[in-house]
Amino acid sequence: MDRRHFFQSSALVSTGALIGCAVPGVAQQQPRTPFAVAQITLPIVGSDALFPVRRIYCIGRNYAAHAKEMGSDPSREPPFFFQKPTDAIQHVPANTVADHPYPSLTKNYHYEAELVAVLDKGGRNIPVAKALELVYGYTLGLDMTRRDLQRAMGDEKKPWEIGKSFDHSAPIGAVHPVALTGHFTQGAIWLKVNGQTKQSANLSQMIWSVAEQISKLSEANELFPGDIIYSGTPENVGPVVRGDVIEMHIDGLPNLSVKIV
Repeated sequence: MDRRHFFQSSALVSTGALIGCAVPGVAQQQPRTPFAVAQITLPIVGSDALFPVRRIYCIGRNYAAHAKEMGSDPSREPPFFFQKPTDAIQHVPANTVADHPYPSLTKNYHYEAELVAVLDKGGRNIPVAKALELVYGYTLGLDMTRRDLQRAMGDEKKPWEIGKSFDHSAPIGAVHPVALTGHFTQGAIWLKVNGQTKQSANLSQMIWSVAEQISKLSEANELFPGDIIYSGTPENVGPVVRGDVIEMHIDGLPNLSVKIV
């Protein structure tokens, strides 16, 4: 089987085995392992199926004003990506305010509001004109960041994974299939802390569109079903402390809210 098109087969077999759902016509025998590791999944709006998450990609500095506030010149910088582990995901149900733990080691904990694209097809060297064919749906996500650790590692010219890739660092909503929403190329994106607007922009202000992100990313890594892409944050990222409530909005999707505890 072509691994790039396993979304409706092997990925769901794995998911079904973990949640106790049989997949008709497919053998349920599973390999023996010394312990079980759960498949990270997200709910799919309008379906009782789950979306299996394979890999989390994030694009950096994808809004010009944010790139400038981070000390970069966006006119000279090609797109770059980093990753988070899949178990950094914290699913936040719609119409709730989920508790989000303040992480260890940091004294400068930042929010970053982002549109997230989720893929059900893959490939290498995907042309921009074909890239959106890989997108299964969209959702909202927070790229939570231990900014002091990220900056310290950057100053020392060391990888800043510790600032980005930690437990619960990827709060995210349910997956909304493209069939229900269409593709997101414009529309308001904003974030409030305790009711005060902190970030406010339009998705059309992204330097690299979702299609361009997929195309560029596929030049560096073969993409697969289950990959998700955090598409960058607008300007005015900033700190939160325990007790703060973050509310994030993208036109056409239900808001995402967490309380820092």
